[in-house]
Order: sequence, then C-alpha cells, then structure tokens
Amino acid sequence: MLEYLKKFERIIITALIVMMILVVLLSTVELGWIIIKDVMTPPVILLEIEELLEIFGLFLLVLIGIELLEMIKIYLEENVIHVEVVFMVAMIAVGRKVVILDVKKLPSLTLIGIAAIILALSLGYYLIKQNRK
Repeated sequence: MLEYLKKFERIIITALIVMMILVVLLSTVELGWIIIKDVMTPPVILLEIEELLEIFGLFLLVLIGIELLEMIKIYLEENVIHVEVVFMVAMIAVGRKVVILDVKKLPSLTLIGIAAIILALSLGYYLIKQNRK
C-alpha cells in the first residue's frame, strides 16, 4: 500500500511540475508581450511609471514561479522541502508586493506590518544560512 502511495505522490508531483512549467512559460511570454506592447505605444521606447511597475511586478511573478518550480523539483529528487527555498519564495513574493504597492494610499500601520514581515523573513533566512554553516 505504501508503494502505491509513493507512486501516486510521484505522479502528482510530476503533474505539478509540468503545470508549473506551462505557467512559467506562459507568464514569460505574457511579460515579453507586455514589454513589446508598452515600448511600441507612444511615446515610443519610453515607459511610464505605471507600465514599469506592472513590468517589474510580472517579472517578480515569473521569478516566484521559477523558485516554486525549483522547490517542487528538489522535493521530487530528495523527498524533503528545503526551508531556504521556501524563505526565498516568500521574500520574492513580499518584494513583489512592495514594488507594486502605492504607499501613499496605505495606512502607516500596514507599512509597519510589511516592514516587520520583511525583517522577520530576512532574519529567518539569515539564521537558516548560519545554521547550515
């Protein structure tokens, strides 16, 4: 029974990898299309702030997808989840959120909360790296 469960788990993980590859590929194509479209619209070659924020947000979203793909791949190979990769995905996700936020519209307490999350993730990542040494 345990053998069937392992095979089932492997099939699901492989399906997740295939789907994640498809999502990362499509989001990369979408990012390329948005860049081309934004560069070709007047004023040509110049990008507005909103366009830049959208591009940076999508760029970081593709990076999150790549990191998630790496995490799934490592789990498939080693049957263990590396906490470093999870922290890296979380830091990229929070970084993406910070890049696309309009800080003028947020209450100061929310900004303090985001800063606390960034600090906690950074400290956690540092401690994990120190523990590995």
